[in-house]
Amino acid sequence: MNTLQKTKKTKPFSPRISNREGLSLLKNADLLGLGMMADELRKRLHSDNHVSFIIDRNINYTNVCINECKFCAFYREKDAPDAYVLSKRKLFNKIRKTIRCGGTQILIQGGLHPDLGVDYYIDLLTSIKSAFDIHVHGFSPPEIYYMADKAGYTLKKTIQLLQKAGLDSIPGGGAEILSDRIREIVSPKKIVSGQWLKVMEEAHKLGMKTTATMMFGSVEGPQDIIDHLDAVRKLQDRTGGFTAFIPWSFQPGNTELQRSVNIKHRKGVLPYAPATASGIEYLRVLALSRVYLDNIPNIQASWVTQGLKMAQVALRFGANDFGSTMLEENVVAAAGVKYRVTVDDIISAIKSSGFQPVQRDMYYNIIKKGF
Repeated sequence: MNTLQKTKKTKPFSPRISNREGLSLLKNADLLGLGMMADELRKRLHSDNHVSFIIDRNINYTNVCINECKFCAFYREKDAPDAYVLSKRKLFNKIRKTIRCGGTQILIQGGLHPDLGVDYYIDLLTSIKSAFDIHVHGFSPPEIYYMADKAGYTLKKTIQLLQKAGLDSIPGGGAEILSDRIREIVSPKKIVSGQWLKVMEEAHKLGMKTTATMMFGSVEGPQDIIDHLDAVRKLQDRTGGFTAFIPWSFQPGNTELQRSVNIKHRKGVLPYAPATASGIEYLRVLALSRVYLDNIPNIQASWVTQGLKMAQVALRFGANDFGSTMLEENVVAAAGVKYRVTVDDIISAIKSSGFQPVQRDMYYNIIKKGF
């Protein structure tokens, strides 16, 4: 079945808020008032009182990356002593453990390794699918764009090859802020915003569902956040291919961005220095995301960066999904943030917040309920 048939297209709220109205809400709205607005819209979309989660594992097949993003503490250069490419034996062992824990999906992504071409990824996917019955949510737009560019293929051909080999859906990583002015500061070697959007559009045209993300709290301003949301909303209007939106806050620990901007800040060159977004800032951006992205059905809380308690609060600020159990997480952990929760923790947190927990798949089909 074409995956575009698996999820219903969300009808935009009426009246739809404009770019200018969104900016005003982000800058000036009372936090609780904005939260109540987002909560009402959540109820309109999800009147069943369900809060969903998925059991999966985040597998990073390599930490080698030529992009060297300034906000990332995970990447390594090719000759670094702790650089790695995961062997199939280790990868398969991780998948087996995921399935034993009730997992239905793996999120597989990594850096842009200069020695790995599209044939490596095709072989990897084929090997996984021949050994396991599991959904592969993998390879962010920067990875896919790099594969295509290196092979001399179009994006369409590259995604078709990956899809045929076993890629089921694409995560929204690598978006950060879809403003090239900001990307030039935080990730000057990475694909530009239009290229990220193009990968997603081509995937959607081929019937592949994806998610969208936003990393905020680094050096962007309010207008940059609105521009990001607007770009995602416009693409969703055209394709309907995003199943969910996940805003998460920049984690500055061990990053070049933290070090370099702090130095400039102390010297008086910059008026700001990056720091982890506060809980209040997180809730404000989350609530606005629910209000602005009227055509995306699901908004995910980020316990990975904010912790379990804040994720519970997020359920009253527009979020309807608790995300993944994250049986493994390495990228955020490299920045010194190591929240860990079990399936039971998630179920308990959802219940104590007044909702009914349901286990889902990537397409938000309910797999299990009645916890």
